[in-house]
Amino acid sequence: MDTKAQASFQEKALELLTADAEKIAQLIRVQMDNLTMPSCPLYEEVLDTQMFGLSREIEFAARLGLIERDQGKKILDSLEKELSLLHDAYTDK
Repeated sequence: MDTKAQASFQEKALELLTADAEKIAQLIRVQMDNLTMPSCPLYEEVLDTQMFGLSREIEFAARLGLIERDQGKKILDSLEKELSLLHDAYTDK
């Protein structure tokens, strides 16, 4: 595969992973707006499933060489920070 095609695949992989992360972030923001999170087992299960799925997508892309592991870690770290803010907002409520 030529380097131009590889760069295109890498760009697309990062774009898709970022879009998936944004969907999870939106879910977190909706919960922050409503502050109904930790007491809702369904929400926790959905969020855990989404986060796990994203982590597997990132791992797969990293194994293929489409993204750097550090890029994937940054995406997950960003979501974890939002989750922490949500938890803090809920417990301060």
